Amino acid sequence: MNLRNYIVVTAAYWGFTLTDGALRMLTLLHFAQLGYSPVRLATLFLFYEFFGIVTNLLGGWLASRLGLRVTLLAGLALQVAALGMLALLDPTWAAGVALGYVMAAQALSGIAKDLTKMSAKSAIKVLVPADASGTLFRWVAILTGSKNALKGMGFFLGGFLLTVAGFAGALGGMAAALAVVLVGCAAMLPADMGRAKAKAGWRLSLIHI
Repeated sequence: MNLRNYIVVTAAYWGFTLTDGALRMLTLLHFAQLGYSPVRLATLFLFYEFFGIVTNLLGGWLASRLGLRVTLLAGLALQVAALGMLALLDPTWAAGVALGYVMAAQALSGIAKDLTKMSAKSAIKVLVPADASGTLFRWVAILTGSKNALKGMGFFLGGFLLTVAGFAGALGGMAAALAVVLVGCAAMLPADMGRAKAKAGWRLSLIHI
């Protein structure tokens, strides 16, 4: 059992979950302040959910071919990109342009969410020996059981950062913090983590824990 890798994967998942919750609250509060209607506010998150579904269907297949390290790093990198995109949003843009731009950034975040979630949960199964099912369930419970608490903390963090740093400042700070997590994962996780020895077909494309 590789405790160090488990800690790295868990830290990555927790860091992502915090920024994901904060990003949703930041986006909602910021555009509500700008006077967006409830329908437009809901539209901002449409691609986030849609591309999350698509990624959830394809993520396991990608992980079996590329390895869980690659998909985890890809999820973190896409979240950094989404945060950076939103930080560059120009308040002088027309409402339609801004709406499309934010929806594109949210699409990246939706892909990032399911890549990171799938990679983190599946990595634990790889890290725990096959004969230690009790340990596996306990470690998965710790990882996933913290999700809702961390999301709640992320919502609070998003509101706090919006108040003290503004929309662009909050997003830039979160992007920088998550980039540090990304570099740490790239440096510490084994290159072949979770990579299948044989190429997986479409029937093996979903990984369930």
